[in-house]
Amino acid sequence: MASNNIATLKISKASSGSSLTISLEGRLDTTTAPQLEAEIKGGLDGVTELVFDMAGVEFVSSAGLRVFLLAQKAMKKQGSMKIRNLIPSVLNVFDVTGFSRILTIEK
Repeated sequence: MASNNIATLKISKASSGSSLTISLEGRLDTTTAPQLEAEIKGGLDGVTELVFDMAGVEFVSSAGLRVFLLAQKAMKKQGSMKIRNLIPSVLNVFDVTGFSRILTIEK
């Protein structure tokens, strides 16, 4: 039964010109955040618009929020970053932590 609680994160990428959309599905927590961080670190060359589609994300921990800060820092040098399609409980995490004031969130 414990196997149902193992965190998984599915990452899908779609690019169009210099725009990159990263769609996430699952949980973004201490276990899965390094996976997303690795994707970002190696994949932003030439990207001027980065979009995270969070429609399939049911949970974000502080480790996940940290990855968004790293991505924002990288994108400030080369373009823009947006986070969209947050479910209410995940949006609440961004609001309570103040991240919704420092990141561009499209509702």
